[in-house]
This record gives sequence, C-alpha cells and structure tokens, in this order.
Amino acid sequence: MNTKPQKIEPTLFADVLQILRAARQNAYTVVNFEMVVAYWNIGKRIVEEEQRGAKRAVYGEGIIKDLSKALGNEFGKGFSIANLENFRKFYLTFADFQNSYALRRELSWTHYRLIMRVENPNARQYYINESADQMWSTRTLERNLNTFYYERLLSSQNKQAAIQSSQTLEKSTPNDFIKDPYVFEFLNIPEPAKAHEHDIETALIQNLQQFLLELGKGFSFVGRQFRISTETSHFYIDLVFYNYLLKCFVLFDLKTTKLTHQDAGQMDMYIRMFDDLKKQVNDNQTIGIILCAEKDETVVKYSILNESKQLFATKYMPFLPTEAELIAEIEREKRLFNEQFQLIT
Repeated sequence: MNTKPQKIEPTLFADVLQILRAARQNAYTVVNFEMVVAYWNIGKRIVEEEQRGAKRAVYGEGIIKDLSKALGNEFGKGFSIANLENFRKFYLTFADFQNSYALRRELSWTHYRLIMRVENPNARQYYINESADQMWSTRTLERNLNTFYYERLLSSQNKQAAIQSSQTLEKSTPNDFIKDPYVFEFLNIPEPAKAHEHDIETALIQNLQQFLLELGKGFSFVGRQFRISTETSHFYIDLVFYNYLLKCFVLFDLKTTKLTHQDAGQMDMYIRMFDDLKKQVNDNQTIGIILCAEKDETVVKYSILNESKQLFATKYMPFLPTEAELIAEIEREKRLFNEQFQLIT
C-alpha cells in the first residue's frame, strides 16, 4: 500500500514554521538574559567578598585570579581574569539596581559591555532605554556611542528648555529629535569633502537605513526631490520625511556651503507651502531642517531662524570626527546659543 503523505497546505507549513522560529528566538532571548543576570550576580558576589560590607575597601586582585582558576577547572573557557573583572565592573556600574532583574532583558551582554564605558549615569540610562525600545543592534549602539548621540540630542533639548523657560514642555518636541551636528561618516566621502549637493543627497538615499538611524526614532522616508506646486510654479525639496511621533512632515534642504539668509528664507517658504498644500487635518506643523556644511552665526542670529519654532539649521559632518572635535562642536553650539538667548531675554 502506498503510504505517501498527503500534500500539506502552504499556509499550515508557514504558520508552524513561524511558531517554531519564534519559539527558538524566545528561547535564545531567555537564555541570553539569564546569562546577563548571572554575570551581574557573579560581579555582585565578587564585590561582596572583596569589600566584606565596606563600600570603599581596597580591590583584592587575588580573589579574581583564584576564582578564575577554579572556574576554569570546573567549566573550561569563559571565566578568564579579564571576564571576571568585566563582571565585577558590570555590577559596580549598575549596583544602584535593586536586583539583577532590573536589567533590560532585550539587551545582550555585548550591549552592556559597550554601555559600561559611559561615565555619565544619565547617558547610560538613555542608551539602555533606547537600545531596548528601538531594538538597536550592538553595531548601532557602538556607532551612537562613538558619535555622542546622547550629547548631541541633549544640546538641542537644553536649548528648547531654555526657550520654554518655566513652561511645561510638550511630550514630544522637535528638539527631542533634532541633533546638532549630524554625523554622516557612513557616506564614505573621501577627504577633503568636495561633493556636490546632488552627490550627498544620492549617497544619503543609497544609505537610507544608516541615515534613518542617524535621524533617530519615528522617521519614515517620503520622497526625494519632492515636487510641490502652486498655480504658477513648481518647487523641489531635497528630502521629505514624516515623523509619526511628532505627527508631522520633516523637510530637509542640503547645502554644501555656508548657511545664507536666502537658505533660511527658502526653507521658510517650503514649510508654509507644505502646511498649506500637503499637511493633513491631524498633522502638526511641518518642520524644516537646513543641513549645511557650515553655519553662519550672523545669519542664525538675525534671520527668521532666530524666531521660528519650525525652522532649524544644523551642521553635518561628512567624516567621523575625533572625540575632541565632536565635544568642541557641541560646546560651541551651546556657547553660541547661550549668547543669543541672553540677548533676547
């Protein structure tokens, strides 16, 4: 008798396959988190043995050496002196957690090893939350750490807080999303940068995934050289996005030269046209961002940029700057803003 199995429905196979894959992924996540918890608890136990209850006791290096040797004999590789020192640092970095289960289960040990390098506790918590909530890969996290993602955002948020003064800030404002400067090292533009605006625009679209990661959360791509028309004229906006958290369109205009007042006026016109012709009833006001190679301080101070809450000029850096260069750029932006803010208050 022929006992050949009957042909199964494709949907049945697809559904079962999805169930099994989801189960395996969940199992991997659980195991991964349990190992992270174990590392935190090992670090805690080492610190307790070293300090014996005294918070500022001298670090006993011999304890880790002896423990590494004993664990190596029992389990083999994985418990080197360097690893145990990392477990110890892991616990000390996050010792303010009430217990190990305060750790985010979405993050791997590699995530935590990267975040441990951050000295600012507020920045550490930011990177933990964003990595978990936005599902950052370890590669994305490392890039954002190297480009001072948190500090660049914080600079814009501090400006917004100063402008709003004692008023209650909205849950989500443009300054929660806009960074200054932006870093586009993923474009691989050879130094010195002599690319035309069209070339940079093309490179950004070709590296859209990395561009979206640099822009931050909530952005979705709408169009390039987006045409907007009146009864008599056509205008073309370099890049158009929609941010579903801000609930508004975000327009980008690329400039490879220093910012001019004509650039500000042009973007202001684009914003007004977009609000009039494209914005839907439930959308918030359109935001315009001029990405420029250099910002002219006088233009920023005396143009419409100084008054508009929807128009921004930010610098972009086509190469990965050094830590000193990036910090200097952020501090320069803070200083310029403080000077301008004091003049208008």
